Amino acid sequence: MISILLLLMQLINSYIHWNPDPEIINIFGLSIRYYGLFFAGGILLCVNILSWMFKKEKLLPENLDKLTTYCVIGIVVGARLGHCLFYEPSHYLNNPIDILKIWQGGLASHGGVLGLLLAMYLYSRKTRHSMIHVADLITVVAGLSFALIRLGNFMNSEIVGLPTTKPWGVVFEKIDLVPRHPAQLYEAISYLIIFGILMILYKTKRESFKNGFFFGLGCILFFSARLLIELTKVNQVAFEEELTLNMGQLLSIPFILIGIVFVIRGLRKTKESSSYS
Repeated sequence: MISILLLLMQLINSYIHWNPDPEIINIFGLSIRYYGLFFAGGILLCVNILSWMFKKEKLLPENLDKLTTYCVIGIVVGARLGHCLFYEPSHYLNNPIDILKIWQGGLASHGGVLGLLLAMYLYSRKTRHSMIHVADLITVVAGLSFALIRLGNFMNSEIVGLPTTKPWGVVFEKIDLVPRHPAQLYEAISYLIIFGILMILYKTKRESFKNGFFFGLGCILFFSARLLIELTKVNQVAFEEELTLNMGQLLSIPFILIGIVFVIRGLRKTKESSSYS
């Protein structure tokens, strides 16, 4: 009995040691990595669900191809510029050519969201498809992509958490031999839950929630989760050590406030349109 208890205690106190090769395969110098696979897979999943949503709402299917092109470019460019300007502005302003070296890493999710918003605006101007309507649809599916990107970060052993004594701590051997919070998994799980919430609301309450409601609720949920999970993360750059809130938290607050505005606006607009009909 004592030996079983000792074995259980050892299992409970044994941390996961994590040290995968970020590269899946290399063919004639062409590298296929988990991060790229998850990034692309997230976009494909979102596009497939958006295709169903476009049919459900009787939207032009050819516009989905345009939307996909605009959004992919917006996300990648925005995420890259966001990292360069939010986290290492002095380096990239002094070495602007390094901005193009995206293969060296450095993408910021807040910048990706800003790039996505700009892409939706340009798409809306091109197709006359309401940007608010587009934002609602994309927000419903975005959690899938966000979650897979964080799984890519986990495979890369990057954006790691603070040291922990919790039994689910992970030793990222590429970093050190200290058990840490798997902050990437915290985010991935949170984003999948938020995706589930938004999808259920979309399928059951679409007529009640329009006019930017889903965009607003998504901003509140995604960035509140980000703000809280940042408490478990190691700061990405040195200057954050001097801040009360790190850069990820500071950038999340405006999105939460914007989300509150859009939820209120969406409910009010939908109520007004229902009263007229």
